[in-house]
Amino acid sequence: MTGRYYEDLEVGETIEHERSRTISESDNQRFCDLTMNQQPLHLDSEFAAETQFGERIVNGLYTMSLAVGISIPETTDGTIVANLSYDDVEHPAPVFHGDTIRAQSTVTEKRETSDGERGVVTMCVEVFNQHDELVCSFDRTVLSRKREHVEDGHSDENE
Repeated sequence: MTGRYYEDLEVGETIEHERSRTISESDNQRFCDLTMNQQPLHLDSEFAAETQFGERIVNGLYTMSLAVGISIPETTDGTIVANLSYDDVEHPAPVFHGDTIRAQSTVTEKRETSDGERGVVTMCVEVFNQHDELVCSFDRTVLSRKREHVEDGHSDENE
């Protein structure tokens, strides 16, 4: 486990995630296949060539999903109870096959649950390409474990 407990996350803190990923044509194709998204902008090079982008672009949901995966080790790995929401998703620039993305998460809000045993944390996740251009951003809200309840032997697994 490498994630952080509720107590370890501070509002205003920005976490630069260590991992990055170069997105291949195969990654995009598999994601579209798995999600049954047959949008030609992602899959048809002839169609995409006639758009403002001039070539196929990576499925935005794949970019977002990949950013969540990239962010997990330094945020919620082993400390999360549940993802509660993804809000305010934006894709200000396209991602192309061969782009390398990285992410950072900034803690924007946190509060204890009414029973005081867990905490709700919201992070703004920003995704950048190899040119440091913002390609995706979204708010991720999680229900986080508190260290004191884990160390006391309290477990969320049976709740």
